[in-house]
Amino acid sequence: MKIEKITVTPIAIQDPPLLNVLGIHQPYALRSIIEVTADNGLVGLAETYGDSNTLNGLNRVSELLAGLDPFCLNDLEARVERGLAGMKVKDGSILAPGTIPERAKAIAFAAYETACLDLQGKLLGLPVAEVLGGRVRDAVPFSAYLFYKKARHIGAAHDDPYGAAETPEAVVRQAKAFVAEYGFKSLKLKGGVYEPAVEIETMRQLKKAFPDHPLRLDPNGGWTVKTAIAAAHELEGVLEYLEDPVLGFAESADVAHSISMPIATNMVVVSFQDLAESVRHGSVQVILSDHHYWGGMRATQALAKICSIWKLGLSMHSNSHLGISLVAMAHVAAACTNLTYACDTHYPWQQDEVIAGGKLKFIDGALPVPTKPGLGVDLDRDALTRLHRQYLACEDLDRDDVKEMRKYDPNWKGALPRF
Repeated sequence: MKIEKITVTPIAIQDPPLLNVLGIHQPYALRSIIEVTADNGLVGLAETYGDSNTLNGLNRVSELLAGLDPFCLNDLEARVERGLAGMKVKDGSILAPGTIPERAKAIAFAAYETACLDLQGKLLGLPVAEVLGGRVRDAVPFSAYLFYKKARHIGAAHDDPYGAAETPEAVVRQAKAFVAEYGFKSLKLKGGVYEPAVEIETMRQLKKAFPDHPLRLDPNGGWTVKTAIAAAHELEGVLEYLEDPVLGFAESADVAHSISMPIATNMVVVSFQDLAESVRHGSVQVILSDHHYWGGMRATQALAKICSIWKLGLSMHSNSHLGISLVAMAHVAAACTNLTYACDTHYPWQQDEVIAGGKLKFIDGALPVPTKPGLGVDLDRDALTRLHRQYLACEDLDRDDVKEMRKYDPNWKGALPRF
């Protein structure tokens, strides 16, 4: 089996007005759908970021993949390196991993590796989880991802289905809706939006409403060390972990050494090069993996092994994504023996879908791992065409939460730390 053809289709999916430390989500999130067609007619699928840097990298690499054996992932890595050599990239938002120049190689490789693993599974008649060594769980637990949010985007005719959530009470209502619909067993709030006292009160109200649900708070590096330590002491006994309260190895270590709850990260430790420095400082105790920018599914398994050796917890980070990314997350999570926390997912926030059969279903807060060969999903061609048209109509082809927030507040800076 050899690769014959590559098709990269950028798409735009509707995204609600979700608030974060830098600003607010734009009306559309950008994704790329990758199809890798082999000479035997099989097609491998993948989904990744859709910003201009990622698309440039994917397209440069695609020109070098004809004739590649999808089982030869070392050859794939070499071709990715050649394809990206000399590529100029522009800096982007720290909350948009696809726009960060240092991750270009890992992102491009991960996308094509996913498609190759889909091809491998389809040829062998095995789900990707089995190709990766075999599943150790049949369903992967996910956490509700709660946001402070506006009721609608500027210019929108109607509120989105969940409405506004700009108070602790509104976030609790949001959580109740998510738990009722999806059965999530743990809850995460995107913080760094309001004064810490407001977010502390929100977590306390969530704890009162859901006393048996593990809770997490993620200020996205929006706090100073002093603020983070004080907030963590206020939330003692409320949180299972505090995610990225500050940025930097030393700063995270200062917080970690002053509090009792674990510190989790998907911003301080984002590559294998970061691990040694983090361990040396004692910066974090939980790593949020992400096959999209850690270099693929097998790299995620390697990360899981390292976490096991250093007794670090392991979970998964999420970005606004559709079903192809979600099932890829599920397959690799199913094949990691030490997944110690429920994974993150934005999936309930997305109304669009690109896979045949529509939206995937969570059962009691977990996603069943597909049992069909490969990733176990197929493309909905009509949906792909529609979402590509949405992309072509977009004014902004890179994520910029700061720019979007200035529509609401012209003086908005988006500088860190905020509090």
